[in-house]
Amino acid sequence: MKPILALLLAASSLAADPVIIAHRGASSELPEHTLAAKAVAHAQGAHFIEQDVVLTKDNIPVVLHDIHVDAVSDVAKVFPDRHREDGRYYALDFTLAELRTLQLTERFHYKTGKPVYPKRFPLWKSSFRIVTLEEELELIAGLNASTGHSAGIYPEIKQPGWHLAQGRDISAIVIPILQKHGYKTKSDACWLQCFEWKEVQRIREELKWEGRLLLLLGGGLVGKDGTNYAHFRTAAGMAEAVKLVDGLGPDIGSIVTGDSPANRSLTDFIPLAHQAGLKVHPYTLRSDELQKTLKSFDDGLDLLLNEAKADGLFTDHPGPAMRWLKR
Repeated sequence: MKPILALLLAASSLAADPVIIAHRGASSELPEHTLAAKAVAHAQGAHFIEQDVVLTKDNIPVVLHDIHVDAVSDVAKVFPDRHREDGRYYALDFTLAELRTLQLTERFHYKTGKPVYPKRFPLWKSSFRIVTLEEELELIAGLNASTGHSAGIYPEIKQPGWHLAQGRDISAIVIPILQKHGYKTKSDACWLQCFEWKEVQRIREELKWEGRLLLLLGGGLVGKDGTNYAHFRTAAGMAEAVKLVDGLGPDIGSIVTGDSPANRSLTDFIPLAHQAGLKVHPYTLRSDELQKTLKSFDDGLDLLLNEAKADGLFTDHPGPAMRWLKR
């Protein structure tokens, strides 16, 4: 292919409409990572719905934001003696059958019991349960078939290095499940994401994942696993990343800096990433936890998607985001 044609094709792919990614589902309206939150996100028209994935004691991938279960469930009440030395309760220490006995609720501070987002769904109301990755994939596939709206999936391998240290290869378990459900290539509506560069390399090279892959970047300079996030914010780091991944998922602070809406500026992150041929999907826009550089939720959408030209955005509020996008 001639260089100029390649550049034109790359530019055209980057110019596609931005996508709205339902962060933990419609998590501003229902408890995160419940099937109800995912069904609402689908009904609201989200382009992609996120699944954070951890393992149970019997190696079943379940959809939870953390390796811990004590900030979204009544595990401390049901199994008071099953915490580790640090006082935390880990999904990996419970079978799926045991996790099924727990009541899920809105996220709370596990030490105080107070909700993280006080104006969201009330604590301990209604009935919600932990679900497996396969159950959620079946729900989304069913809704895609019955509604005419096709939402993609956006699974994250949670703390793979920690899982490996516990003797569990979470990526090797999750990838065959994705493939079984039809997510195999870059033409399928799936982005697989991870914060750990070493695991991203394993996923692509050793485990032979052929679908779309995104490297998440933490807000600091270096991740707990040693991933050099500062490096991947540079042109040299992006040139290295694009050999394995299709996109980067930075925190919003990597895109816009400043101490107030009146004193903010865009970084060169997105222009550099686009020059490297990478998509950019920053996280996480919340109306009830706005970054100090943003005036409002709509201001954040306009700044990130219109002005900064991000290719997509993680948000707890897919409904309002989709309405804004359609306007």
